[in-house]
Amino acid sequence: MEQYEQIIARELAAWKVRMLKKPGLMAKLSKRTQDKLNAAIPEKVHNTITAIIKQMIRGVLFGAKYTTSRPPENATLRERELIIQEKIKFYRSTAAIEGGVTGAGGIFLGLADFPMLLALKLKLLYEIATVYGFDLNDYKERIYLLHVFELAFSGKAHSREVFLKIENWEQYAKELPEDIHQFDWRKFQQEYRDYLDIAKMAQLLPIIGAPVGFVVNYKLVKKLGETAMNAYRIRYLKSGSG
Repeated sequence: MEQYEQIIARELAAWKVRMLKKPGLMAKLSKRTQDKLNAAIPEKVHNTITAIIKQMIRGVLFGAKYTTSRPPENATLRERELIIQEKIKFYRSTAAIEGGVTGAGGIFLGLADFPMLLALKLKLLYEIATVYGFDLNDYKERIYLLHVFELAFSGKAHSREVFLKIENWEQYAKELPEDIHQFDWRKFQQEYRDYLDIAKMAQLLPIIGAPVGFVVNYKLVKKLGETAMNAYRIRYLKSGSG
């Protein structure tokens, strides 16, 4: 194994420990705060957000595709990750600006941020998967992508379950239905709705919407990028592609 891959392997080992760690007191307190903030948002707003999430996730599961760069040929892991890091920086900055603008526009423009940010996140994941050399024409790879998405934004207890699926993906993928229409996307949507982007609810509140939108979008995309890199590193190293 090359020196760079040895470094990555050590980083992955440390990441796995963090992913498998049980929720602490701060995580539990944070969840309570998120629940209170959630309760302050009108039910009609929650229903709108749920509908948006449902439609976009269904679009991915049932064949939605994004235009991505061609995967690099014969590139080393280090070369691939340099490309990915630049992509993360671009999407992170784009999301932050978009969040600040929509956050300054009140509740209705703030709502528009949800589908726009979701699209940016999915596009980034497609880019990352492609650079690592995974073929997203295979619907099971898109399912993996959505599990990575879920891993990044789930609560601690649920993220441990998702991580175990990702770590043992080759076995888990065998249990997935061959027909994408048999996939239980409703369950996935419900998990996503329960755990994902709760912090962004504050973006809908008056006055603080703009700065919250900027900072939260920046952090969310940064976290997604880091999670995706580690999740795809696991499979890249297992495959011996490097």
